[in-house]
Amino acid sequence: MFQSFEPIGTGPAPAERLARLREALAARGVGGMLVPRADAHQGETIAPSEARLPWLTGFTGSAGLAVVLAERAAVFVDGRYTLQAAVQVNAEAFEIVATHETRPGDWLAKVLGEIGPCEIGFDPWLHGPDEIDRLAEALGPAGARLVPLVPNPIDTLWQDRPAAPMGAVEIHPEALAGESAEDKRLRLGAGLAEEDCAAAVLTLPDSIAWLLNIRGADLSHVPVALGFAILHAEGRVELFMAPDKLSGAVREHLGNAVAVAGPESFGPALDRLAGETVRVDGASCPLWVLDRLKAAGAKPDRGQDPCLLPKACKTPAELAGMRRAHLRDGAAMVRFLHWLETRAEAGATPGEIEIAEALEGMRAETGELRDISFDTICGSGPNGAIVHYRVNRETDRNLQPGELLLVDSGGQYRDGTTDITRTMAYGPVREDARRPYTLVLKGLIAISTARWPAGLTGRDLDPLARAALWRAGYDYDHGTGHGVGAYLNVHEGPVSLSRRSGKIPLEPGMVLSNEPGYYRAGAFGIRLENLVVVAPAAVPEGGEREMLGFSDLTLCPFDRRMILPGLLSGAEIAWLDGYHGRVAEALAPELPEDARGWLLGATRPLLA
Repeated sequence: MFQSFEPIGTGPAPAERLARLREALAARGVGGMLVPRADAHQGETIAPSEARLPWLTGFTGSAGLAVVLAERAAVFVDGRYTLQAAVQVNAEAFEIVATHETRPGDWLAKVLGEIGPCEIGFDPWLHGPDEIDRLAEALGPAGARLVPLVPNPIDTLWQDRPAAPMGAVEIHPEALAGESAEDKRLRLGAGLAEEDCAAAVLTLPDSIAWLLNIRGADLSHVPVALGFAILHAEGRVELFMAPDKLSGAVREHLGNAVAVAGPESFGPALDRLAGETVRVDGASCPLWVLDRLKAAGAKPDRGQDPCLLPKACKTPAELAGMRRAHLRDGAAMVRFLHWLETRAEAGATPGEIEIAEALEGMRAETGELRDISFDTICGSGPNGAIVHYRVNRETDRNLQPGELLLVDSGGQYRDGTTDITRTMAYGPVREDARRPYTLVLKGLIAISTARWPAGLTGRDLDPLARAALWRAGYDYDHGTGHGVGAYLNVHEGPVSLSRRSGKIPLEPGMVLSNEPGYYRAGAFGIRLENLVVVAPAAVPEGGEREMLGFSDLTLCPFDRRMILPGLLSGAEIAWLDGYHGRVAEALAPELPEDARGWLLGATRPLLA
């Protein structure tokens, strides 16, 4: 089974751990510490051995930061996790602060302005240079100073800390990648040379996996191997990874231009770059790396990881694989939705874990599932309003007739990664949810049908998904979409559809999610999600500029019962009927007879 439903964390209560950490900080002469949910690779998914934030606070979301001071402590979470943090975190020990309202640096500066300046410790392996620069700037007026703490005091206190993962590395076939690892190394190395860089330090596991056409098994739901690499301008690579992870076949695949050494050799290799200009990604590279390069006499060039943009723009082979994966996954989703309706008709009240396991089982029955792409979000009734709710055996509740069910899930297949959200009525339709459901659907359609001139970013498009909700006085506190990897991270940079998207324009081949939502605390949540790929769009007669648009990858019907047709325009109804027609045509041949019959009913024209 790929998903665990057990609560995370054992040992002393979080409040006791907080007291012990404060004692350790006082012994080292610092007044506080930053505790991020991060590892040395700055990825969203971390190994159990790196779960310092959950160990300290109980919060298990995929993004967050704790700030611990002698008398006060706070946990900072984004809009996805405010309700979850309120449930998981001891409010007597930690304040819960929403980052979209107050940033950690601003909170710290205000508090230190009241209590006086002090030194704030941080682990330089767990923070990037850009993050520390922003915090230092915010804290400067308060007279505070950030100081590195090595070793991390939590690692000393955490007596039952799990061992580091040692998953085996496997070859990712060139037929699925669409480009050989050698060609990638030479192409990106030449790009570094053009920018007068002798090398680039790679610390993101998915960048290393993409560059070398390998995959791994060190993390749950993300097929990567943890390690570091240095890409040199002439195209050779030094790979720093536990040697036992690499078989003879993998080493042969890597070839003579890729030298493999243990992680302990990483620091000395950085030292050998003395005098050279070295690309370092300030957003994702640990500050420890930058400091080591500076100490060695290298000249760090703070710029983007050279793998990010090429990785985001999928090759034709990768897109073909993604389409195969979504066809397979869509058939499993339809079987699941049919199963769910039969349970409702039988008057059953299945639990959230039972529902999640049923869906995972149907994906596994394809015979192609390698893993799920993240822990399934299966929120029934009020749990659906917790944006990234993760059911466990303590929170599991039974779905009741008349409630909504929100299921956000995905699969990892060797030819692609999927991520889909559907919200369904279970039995009788909750009438007060139909209007917000339809408004969310309007937002999804607005993104799917968007056309824009080259050069726009995800931030430019994000308001399209919210416009109908805004007109009704609604909104949601998460991004509209994230990048998605090809049998890699389900959340992949550097692009997204959100208010905080960077300056990188959307380009053909990029795969993103399209997932507007609405959440009514204590009642229900609604989110609808398709994956889309950026592609050239037809220019209308008389048009003057080349345009881009989205093409839907996801194949799965929406709940027709939840839609208020009067809120949709004629064009929106035409899109929905056209989409459902494509879903039926693609999936019907892949389904058993009973599920096929259900699909044909679920995809009939809206006004039929």
